[in-house]
Amino acid sequence: MSTVTAMTQITTAHEVRLTAHGRPGLERFRIVETPVPVPGPGQVLVRNRYLAMRAAMGLLMAGGEPTMPAYRPGEAMWGPAVGEVVAGDWTPGILVAHDLGWREYALLEAAGVRELPELADPVAHLAQAETAYAGLVEAARLRPGDTVFVSSAAGSIGTMAGQIARLKGAGRVVGSAGSAAKVAWLVGELGFDAAFDHHEEALAERLREVAPEGVDVYFDNVGGEQLVAAIEVANPGARMALCGALAGQTGRTGQGLATVDTRALIAKRISLRGFTARDHPGLGREEIAGWLRDGRLTVPVTRFAGLREAPRALLELLDGRHTGTVIVEL
Repeated sequence: MSTVTAMTQITTAHEVRLTAHGRPGLERFRIVETPVPVPGPGQVLVRNRYLAMRAAMGLLMAGGEPTMPAYRPGEAMWGPAVGEVVAGDWTPGILVAHDLGWREYALLEAAGVRELPELADPVAHLAQAETAYAGLVEAARLRPGDTVFVSSAAGSIGTMAGQIARLKGAGRVVGSAGSAAKVAWLVGELGFDAAFDHHEEALAERLREVAPEGVDVYFDNVGGEQLVAAIEVANPGARMALCGALAGQTGRTGQGLATVDTRALIAKRISLRGFTARDHPGLGREEIAGWLRDGRLTVPVTRFAGLREAPRALLELLDGRHTGTVIVEL
């Protein structure tokens, strides 16, 4: 039975709601049954197939994020999703990307929905490759031969940044991760030249060991002491793309926030640029799709099955248990 035919027999669905702000834990989630929405003029109904978990969701649950609205207790959570149009103004069966995850069915304004090109694995659309591309190419102005350091390199964005840096001509790519197993995986499976565990002491010394000729580009997913170390090891004229601040978002990295030495920034003529993928919509999309089709860019994925597994998937992501993009399949 097709999805479109089957959905005509479904009147209720499920969504995940936040119970209260605070430190993320299973007690903060509630799964509720709701009526399946009915699309009106200019709307589409989407059956979600894949939900992406993001580290920033931990901060949204806690109630604080300057660039995004926090989740509201009693309301459905939201996040990146890929689904199939089943009713409304668009042709049923079209695969689309949107931000109303954490639910089985999403009612969307047709004008804000993006149709997705066909890929062997639709999960690749949730891998944050465009974010990594924008940071390296636009924010950090990556040059052929650069030594690139990626923090949180085993995560969703970091795995993309390391590979794209290589594809765009980096001479050496190094990364940090949260365990010896992840470090070995980055080098053995993902093609990093070297990596180190960020829980070790003397981070600048460890970074200098894996990047003996200094760092030209730093793709920063963490902030904190890793940013301090990158500045210390940076070459004159280094460019740093500030993408995330995990050290202050989850409170679980052990690094905390840190003070940056502005004198070093001036003396080395280092540039720091914060960015988001929203600043550069579509940048690199065609090139990324080509890499995915020919297998030069791979998408490491950790998969969970069913909406009821979504809370556990997020909590384990926040605890640093997984590599790549964490996905819930519905």
